[in-house]
Amino acid sequence: QVQLVESGGGLVQAGGSLRLSCAASRSIFSINDPGWYRQAPGKQRELVATITRGGITNYADSVKGRFTISRDYAKNTMYLQMNSLKPEDTAVYYCKAYGSTRAYWGQGTQVTVSS
Repeated sequence: QVQLVESGGGLVQAGGSLRLSCAASRSIFSINDPGWYRQAPGKQRELVATITRGGITNYADSVKGRFTISRDYAKNTMYLQMNSLKPEDTAVYYCKAYGSTRAYWGQGTQVTVSS
């Protein structure tokens, strides 16, 4: 069993920045393509960014150039640096990682961007 705990969300004005963290209870971020997802009220959960074992990143078009995904194997932690935030970035952000047989989700962290 793996626990993922997100942190770093909050309320920020448009144009501001936040850094989300996803701490895992054990080493997991080298398996498959872990990433960040988000879900806004009334909308389906959507992919924000993923990172491969080799460090190749993939971003949703809506966040390209503004968000950066990274991970620190030594700390069992994955990050999402979010810059130039927009009101439409408001959502609950979840991290997702993979074990040998299943995927794991964190509990989510709320990000609210005011205009």
